[in-house]
Amino acid sequence: CGGSVSDPSGVLQSPNYPGNYPNDADCTWEIQVENNFRVTLTFRDIMMQSGTCQHDYIEVYDGPLHSSPLLGRFCSGSFPTYVSSSNMMSVRFHSDSRYSFRGFQAHYSSIPAGHNTTIQCLPDYMHVVVSRDYLQSQGYSAQRVTLKDSRCRPTVTSQEVVFNIPYNGCGTMQEENNDTINYSNTIRVASSGYIIRRKKNINLHVSCKMLRKSWQQVVYAAEDTVDVDEYQFGRYKMNITFYESPAFRHQVRGSPYYIDLNQNLYLQACLHSSDPNLKVVVDTCVASPDPHDFNTLAYYLVRNRCPRDSSYATYYSPSGHFARFKFNAFEFMSQHPSVYLKCQMLVCRLGDYSSRCYQGCSSRAKRDTSPAEEQVDVVVGPLQLRGGDGPSGSTG
Repeated sequence: CGGSVSDPSGVLQSPNYPGNYPNDADCTWEIQVENNFRVTLTFRDIMMQSGTCQHDYIEVYDGPLHSSPLLGRFCSGSFPTYVSSSNMMSVRFHSDSRYSFRGFQAHYSSIPAGHNTTIQCLPDYMHVVVSRDYLQSQGYSAQRVTLKDSRCRPTVTSQEVVFNIPYNGCGTMQEENNDTINYSNTIRVASSGYIIRRKKNINLHVSCKMLRKSWQQVVYAAEDTVDVDEYQFGRYKMNITFYESPAFRHQVRGSPYYIDLNQNLYLQACLHSSDPNLKVVVDTCVASPDPHDFNTLAYYLVRNRCPRDSSYATYYSPSGHFARFKFNAFEFMSQHPSVYLKCQMLVCRLGDYSSRCYQGCSSRAKRDTSPAEEQVDVVVGPLQLRGGDGPSGSTG
């Protein structure tokens, strides 16, 4: 139950709804809509074990579960509505081992945030747009908008001032907090008065924070001079590619990838980021015949960095942005026409020996990730055994 939700609107409900939910359930939905939109969540039905909400309950968070304010915790009563301050909201449903009821159903939708300054956290840079109409309404000129490093100039159009701020340049600062890797910079808007300055200068502090599975984007103004308070979320850009040999020189181009039983399969995960101080490793890889369901029929190759298949092995990688590994085509594949892989990757700070990237096999649950450690899911496939319906030659 639970998972990532990215549609502009939809329905959340407890497992088996409108039937009784199971005991010992713990489900988290991460709702992420478009940048510069907000999430509105309205509960339409709630029937759970009531009382102090210590046993069965629903929690709503204003962003990611482990690093965002709690908007509400409840198990009965009226049907509340919540609005996020960003384009992300998390909903957690928990039940204990005693009583079971119908559960809940809720509807969510996205609404425009309506701000005059927007920010997107892209793989290599922050994309920040400031409205010229907004600047002019406050008495400021678009020609006096600069970064802390004034050599990095914006693009000024008839309607906007646009900055593409690299994570490793233009004065961008890097900092590690409890659960984030923070890239921050400052956009300065100078007063136009030369002799008598009646207005304060504006400092717009912009930052991208790498959270669990997402980028958090923040914009705020110093000294309360501008009413800007924005949070946006995105995702790490990561891909996994099959290679023909352990030399990792030639990618497999065909899709589906036709293979033989017990054939060695070589994969490379690549993190696309301009920050050289990151390291990526394989945490969990699971195979399934359904690219949308990795629970019902699943075969684990590696789980929590602990190999589950005897053929699984890792290779040396030339950069922290790459993770290389292999396994053999297994009997599970002969039972299904197509098989997909879902791999969860860990991203940590290079040299952070307290993180799971450096600790190897671990029995800790996902929620116990250490500071400055992130998780990204990637699905690859399909894989098909070479046979009567597939080509007889090699793919390349």
